[in-house]
Amino acid sequence: MPPAGKVSEFRKEGNDWFCKAGLPSDITVVVDGVSFHLHKFPLISKSGKIARMYEESKSTRDKIFTALLEEFPGGPDTFLIAAKFCYGVRVELTPRNIVMIYCIADYLEMTDEYGEGNLLSKSESFFHKNILHNWKDCILALQSCETVIQRAEKLHIVNKCVNALSVMVCTDPSLFGWPMMMYGSLQSPGGSILWNGINTGARIRSSESDWWFEDISYLSVSLFERLIKTMETRGIRPENLVGAVMHYTRKYLPGLGRWQGGQHGIPRTVTSFSLTPIALDQRVVLESIEKLLPRKKGKSFCRFLLGLLRVALILGVSETCKDALERRIGRQLELATLDGLLIPTYSDADALYDTDCVERIIHHFMSSESKVTPFSPSSFDMETSPSSRPLQKVAKLVDNYIAEVASDVTLKPVKIRSLAEALPESSRTLFDGLYRSLDIYFKAHPWLSDKEKEELCSMIDFSKLSIDACAHASQNERLPLRVVLQVLFFEQMHLRTALAGCIHGLETESGPAGPVTLPGDMASQIIQRDGWVTMVRENRVLKVDMEKMRSRVGELEEEFSKIKQEMKKVNKSHSSLSSPRVVARRIGCSLLSRPSDAKPDTIESTGPSPRISVEQARPSLHSRHKKSFSLF
Repeated sequence: MPPAGKVSEFRKEGNDWFCKAGLPSDITVVVDGVSFHLHKFPLISKSGKIARMYEESKSTRDKIFTALLEEFPGGPDTFLIAAKFCYGVRVELTPRNIVMIYCIADYLEMTDEYGEGNLLSKSESFFHKNILHNWKDCILALQSCETVIQRAEKLHIVNKCVNALSVMVCTDPSLFGWPMMMYGSLQSPGGSILWNGINTGARIRSSESDWWFEDISYLSVSLFERLIKTMETRGIRPENLVGAVMHYTRKYLPGLGRWQGGQHGIPRTVTSFSLTPIALDQRVVLESIEKLLPRKKGKSFCRFLLGLLRVALILGVSETCKDALERRIGRQLELATLDGLLIPTYSDADALYDTDCVERIIHHFMSSESKVTPFSPSSFDMETSPSSRPLQKVAKLVDNYIAEVASDVTLKPVKIRSLAEALPESSRTLFDGLYRSLDIYFKAHPWLSDKEKEELCSMIDFSKLSIDACAHASQNERLPLRVVLQVLFFEQMHLRTALAGCIHGLETESGPAGPVTLPGDMASQIIQRDGWVTMVRENRVLKVDMEKMRSRVGELEEEFSKIKQEMKKVNKSHSSLSSPRVVARRIGCSLLSRPSDAKPDTIESTGPSPRISVEQARPSLHSRHKKSFSLF
């Protein structure tokens, strides 16, 4: 064999490897069908496993000893590294091969008992001193564990890498001088930026908490899942963990980008330029990611879950995974958007949208609501109860969803009814949205019978329709006649209630001012609905002004009719006053018919006595006053 320290040359001929050492081979090592024709002394002096196998086969061995190494970590290529080390060839340890060399050294039992500074101690020292203290090298080493995962688990390599990465994530990378991609390798160990190898003294400022998302996304699903769980036990902020999971999911499920707005930001990475992307089964990725998702609420997270559900339906994941996603969405349905709920049907069904999925989500939402306070028009529980606000949002969202899918001609009335009745009546303070949805559905399905329309309209509480909705419904030709009559009835009820409220408000305002005491709860309710009360008061003032104008117009019409009657009387009296007899009566005189022969006597009588003239004048004056009084 060659002397110690002499470098030997290895060559490959077909499927066999040979060591050109000047001596014939006396041992053959077979790894995965590849034969290595070597010398026993270098191998036995370094490997405990081969030495034990050689000792055990002394009685049965031939001239050339053959060692069959089964399940060798890394295959023939990694055994070649170990063989070169046994022959004194210098082996370069790197972050990419350190795990593999560590594992084969353990497999071959290359401990210090078979030579000081053996391969196992060298690889172990390099791993602990160099790999576990550098982010980039640790990521590379952890990624290489995938091919030798069982041996790496036995040596606790995976646990050590995961724990080291979790600790480094908790700290600012600029404090330890880890290289950042924006500066590449132009960075000193102290964290300063280098220019042509010269320390500029400038420090890297990195306050972002997502700088590690891209790096860990190159790990396999199992290693990524293990790293995230370890980070969670280390106390990493949940929002950072969610961000890492979402980043990983978007990377391996490209379909998510269609429902995420296409804004993912600039990836911040430190090792991606030297990592190799891995090929993963999207279905396995999705089912594994679902288990990592925390119970978190947020608009962006809810949108992410809805996109994840769409991809799950496309990929045909297990029912357990799909049900878990629907439950997660149901717990925060009030944060969902309409476009997120419009999930197409990916099966052979005729319907355009998957209404069954949305209905299940609504039921999950209702089951997550511990207490739903019923609403009555005379109370304000729906406005003050904390659990009622999400219920109102979901009711509005469901009404908009029904209005959006109502134009589908293949949608059956029973689907519309099941969606609308998935929420209790108390969830809707107004039924305008549901009425609008049914109106769109009736317009898209003109062949529906009046009975089917009446069954759908029975879900509407017409007493909770606004005045505008009532006005529209009373003139809607698509509604059955019986429904229109109900609308008209409740519209009259609304008007009566409004009129009674106006009158009561006027009486209250005109009453004597005095201290009004309200309970604390009622006061807080009034404060909360202050905006609504202001609007109602303005409407009441307008209605009162209109009533005043109407009454004033009525008074003016009545006065005008009286004036016309007086004018008629004046005209009649004017025609009668034109005769001489009436004029004489006005002035107090009476015209008497006398004989013509008496006229001279009257003329001739020239000296009547004063007494007689006065007495004759008195009756005429009295009669004058009497006649004049009768005219007025």
